[in-house]
Order: sequence, then structure tokens, then C-alpha cells
Amino acid sequence: MATDSIEDKTFDKAEFTSTPLPAKEFENCSFRNCDFANADLTGIVFIECVFTGCNLSLAKLKGTSFRDVKFKDCKMLGLRFDQCHTFGLEFRFDNCILNHSTFFQLKIRKTIFNKSQLMEVDFNTADLTGASFADCNLDRAYFENTILEKADFTTASNYTLDPENNHIKKARFSTEGLPGLLSKYDIVIED
Repeated sequence: MATDSIEDKTFDKAEFTSTPLPAKEFENCSFRNCDFANADLTGIVFIECVFTGCNLSLAKLKGTSFRDVKFKDCKMLGLRFDQCHTFGLEFRFDNCILNHSTFFQLKIRKTIFNKSQLMEVDFNTADLTGASFADCNLDRAYFENTILEKADFTTASNYTLDPENNHIKKARFSTEGLPGLLSKYDIVIED
């Protein structure tokens, strides 16, 4: 039977794909090389937790809370972050694979995406003010009516976004990223 909360515990190589989590709230816990693929994380609260080398692909996130949570070297395919509880929603991603995930309509200002794959990720109508996409692959990621003010794309690659359909005031881009900003005009950019 699950307890209410667990604090300061490390879970190493635990399998939660068919076994439910042992608590409804985790604070300052570490999850290392754990398998959450297709797990039901509905309503679970994670506060100041770190996930390292975990597989969270296709986990159910309805009402899940991530408050100051760090993901490092994680496989996170097809996650619906838009179904998470939005109060205190804050996370960071380092060297993660987030392909086919969605952040639709989320207010996730200053989120750090570092050295991560964000292929075909849905950022439509999200507030990503001050977000950083350092060394991220944004191939076919969706940006429509997205707030990208002061966001940093200087080392990001393969993104395509329309400056007329997104809020990009003071966002930072490199000259290598210009084709991704001008693609709708079907022009040729040469060195």
C-alpha cells in the first residue's frame, strides 16, 4: 500500500512500469536508471527531485506535479506535459530525448533545455519567456503563438518558426539559425 510521502530517498534501477509508485508525493528524491515507461503517474507530486538515466516514455502525467525537478540523460518520448498540474510547474532537461512530447499552452518561463532532442515537440501557445535551448535539436518542433521573448536559440539547431506568428522580442538567434526564421519565404540563403 502506498504511503502519503517519501523524502530524501534514492531509487536505483526500480521498475514502475507495472508496479505503482510507493507514495503520492516525493520530495528531494533521486531516481537513477528507473523505468517509468507507460507508468501511470497521475496525481503524483515530485518536489526538488532528480531523474537520471530514467525512461519515462509515454508515462501518464494527468495532474502530475513537477516542482523544481531535474531530468538528466532521460528518455521521455511522447509525454503530455500539458496535462500536468500547473501550480509551481518547473523543470530542467539535460541531455534528454523528448521527441513527440507536448508543452501546449504551458507557462514554463526560464525553462532550460540543454543538449536535448526536441524533435516534433509541440510548443504551441506556450509561454517560454527566457527559456534556453542550448545545443538542442528542434527538428519539426511546433511553434505557433508561442511567447519566446528573451529565449536563447543561439546554439539550437533545425528549428523552424515564423516570427510573425510568435512573440520573439529580444530572443537570441545565431546567423546559422536564420534559415529557420525565414523558411516560409522560400528564399535561398547563401554564405
